[in-house]
Amino acid sequence: MADSTPEDEESPLKFPCEFPIKAMGRATPELEIAVLEIMHRHVPDLGEGAVRTRESRNGNYVSITVTIQARSRDQLDAIYMELTSCEHIVFSI
Repeated sequence: MADSTPEDEESPLKFPCEFPIKAMGRATPELEIAVLEIMHRHVPDLGEGAVRTRESRNGNYVSITVTIQARSRDQLDAIYMELTSCEHIVFSI
């Protein structure tokens, strides 16, 4: 188990913990590929069933939720930084 960092001690989250990450964008194959590539870089042991997708009512947009075992605040920050810089992602939470 990794040592805790000062950021982890200040966080209301207790690591490791299950944490859902959602990314949204236009419904294209590139969006899902980009999200999965980013997630696998930061969470190489991504479990089966961790990814859920949901299309918008008209099918123009899709949200992709990936539930991970988060190890640290730094890991989550790195994931969100990469997701927000991705051209295919409109919004991530």
